[in-house]
Amino acid sequence: MSTRPPTLREKRRYLLVRIEPAGAFIDQKDLYYAVSEATTSLWGDVVAAVIMTAVVASDGQYVIIRCQRGTEQDLSIALSTITKCCDIRIALRMVSASGTIESLREKIRKIPTPSLELRSSCECMFDKKSFQTSQCNGQKIDVIEKGFKNTNRLFLTREDLEEL
Repeated sequence: MSTRPPTLREKRRYLLVRIEPAGAFIDQKDLYYAVSEATTSLWGDVVAAVIMTAVVASDGQYVIIRCQRGTEQDLSIALSTITKCCDIRIALRMVSASGTIESLREKIRKIPTPSLELRSSCECMFDKKSFQTSQCNGQKIDVIEKGFKNTNRLFLTREDLEEL
């Protein structure tokens, strides 16, 4: 079977999407189900069939999603409504759109990847309770209460830190 000439092929677009938070790794199949459900619930079955979404590739925190040409905006709006996948809270942010997968893979290579190593910093006190901090090179700092029962967890950003 020979390939179709370019004039007879379906026109498709590929979206480069970033998964946030930086450490959340989602299975490609589960992400497809979340994208499909979000598209159907927002736009309905008819428009979701026209969009024809497919999760083509995933590379760490980046995912490439395929759709029909002209429906990129509808798909990006549907992606912004996704808040959870497999009981993991995530957000999908569209980075770029292109006509080829290879150009999106080049963009992934050009984007500097932050290292996700955790560094245990120090102990701190909040509300007369002792907490241990775990700092990630991303944007968040986890503060975990020391103790055996009813362990509380606080999530702070870099702006919440005080200089010593």
